[in-house]
Amino acid sequence: MDSDTMLSTTRSVRLKLDLDRPVEHEVIDDCLRLALQAPTPANMQNWRWLVIRDQDVKNELGKLFREEGTTYIAEEAAGAPEHALRSARHLIDVIERVPVLVVPCLLGRPPADNNPFDLSVFYGGIFQATWSFQLALRARGLGSTFTTYHLRRAADAAKILRLPGDVTQTSLIPVAYTTVTDFKPAPRLPVSEVAYADHWGTPLL
Repeated sequence: MDSDTMLSTTRSVRLKLDLDRPVEHEVIDDCLRLALQAPTPANMQNWRWLVIRDQDVKNELGKLFREEGTTYIAEEAAGAPEHALRSARHLIDVIERVPVLVVPCLLGRPPADNNPFDLSVFYGGIFQATWSFQLALRARGLGSTFTTYHLRRAADAAKILRLPGDVTQTSLIPVAYTTVTDFKPAPRLPVSEVAYADHWGTPLL
């Protein structure tokens, strides 16, 4: 597909993940190779990727994901659109059945003072690399979504994954082939309502 189509139709896929079709190792390897070409602050390349296929690990992580996801939806996301809640609940219900779970990580810990500059430098590269990974998956007929429920109990997840104390998890990406291929652009606000010229609130010409 052309780049504009890929960029405009790469959705957060939850309901339409094929839970029964295996995902080949070489496909994940290829997508990670492309992800590593994303910009990285000061060329530090301090990203690390956990590719989880072991069913016991998926079961443990899935239990934690389900508990925290269910709590989050009940307490903090109850007002979200019903179609979004339905999609989220479905993923929570089947998370350990997804063929591959990928956890992008960073070496080091985020700055304690929450300084915007330091936070941007710390997280700036991994989020670009994660999106590149997801685009590469889309180009190969796979779907994914950026999830973070497990980070509500990051310390417990770290124990399951045997992470060193100086490694930071940044998300959890469920990966599977999709049951459909005809994804469409999503409804979005027009550029004129979200972009300004030179100063906040000044319309673009």
